[in-house]
Amino acid sequence: MHRPLSTFPRRRGAALLAILAFPLALAGCADNKPPRPATTTPVQAPVTTVTRLPQASTPATAAFAPVTSARPKVKYKAGEDPDFAERCGWPVKCPEPLPGAILPRKRIVAYYGNPQSKRMGVLGEFPKDEMLRRLKGEVARWEKADPGHPVQPALHLIAVVAQGTPGKAGKYRMVMPDEIVSQVYGWAREANALLFIDIQTGHDDIRTILPRFEWLLKNPDVHLGIDPEFNLIKSGKVPGTKIGTYDAADVNYVSGYLRDLVRKYHLPPKVLTVHRFTRNGVTNARSIVLRPEVQIVMNMDGWGAPWLKRDSYKDYVVAEPVQYTGFKLFYHNDTKKGDPLLTPQGVLRLHPKPLYIQYQ
Repeated sequence: MHRPLSTFPRRRGAALLAILAFPLALAGCADNKPPRPATTTPVQAPVTTVTRLPQASTPATAAFAPVTSARPKVKYKAGEDPDFAERCGWPVKCPEPLPGAILPRKRIVAYYGNPQSKRMGVLGEFPKDEMLRRLKGEVARWEKADPGHPVQPALHLIAVVAQGTPGKAGKYRMVMPDEIVSQVYGWAREANALLFIDIQTGHDDIRTILPRFEWLLKNPDVHLGIDPEFNLIKSGKVPGTKIGTYDAADVNYVSGYLRDLVRKYHLPPKVLTVHRFTRNGVTNARSIVLRPEVQIVMNMDGWGAPWLKRDSYKDYVVAEPVQYTGFKLFYHNDTKKGDPLLTPQGVLRLHPKPLYIQYQ
């Protein structure tokens, strides 16, 4: 459930079923372009051009050197230029992976959604067996596209769903019953997949709600996602009417909490995904602390045409390096205007290559 990249405010997906009410589910590099004005008219994605010149002949042999033309220019689409990524600070210097770490050894391919709604994502759109079969097919496609990189399947469950009404707690969010969370965890284990629980806080505080999931996060195959879009406690706005935000301080709290769980229960490192598709979605990103016990993925969210998704990846993920990168693909919303869904081969042209792939 997120806003399109091509409009503002940006939003991801469609409305929830009635049972879930109203789901809501740069400082960058020196040459990074200024923010694009809000528009509903697509504009051509920028192209970065790198020119590689032929080696010059020495004066003694210049007269006898064959006449050659300059090598063809290398043209990159937005988000694909390795030189731009290097100027931004990629690869990031981060702690050496601890034993049992998933990244960067594997790539995670996840199905996102909630089993209580067919409109929040593929996880709930199809019956369990068909959903797992489709996930297995996507895993095979990614393994074929990048044979040298093993793929780890995952289910990404929206365990706390932002709401358009305050509810009994007055927090504009709904916590899924433990029975539903346990059910999806069972599905994940059946498919030898990881489980990510995703939290949309609404007007609640991540510091209050996260400890409620220790019972689940103490398992070695359960990881976490947080969604700045639906963190609206400071603005007081209703989810879906304004885009929320997390600061580095919030992300640091979450990663610190996960670090403590890893130490307490002697677990392998946790993966933390942070969705992002606007400039202010994560503030002070360069102040995010990297810890050996937690692997942070900045996941490029939002739906739209392929060129626009690449452009947003460049602006909001590549331009502000944290640790690892992710990329979200929408089966329906990315293609609703006739655009093709990006293929694994297309996504793998990005630089850095995303290590977390999410399908909604």
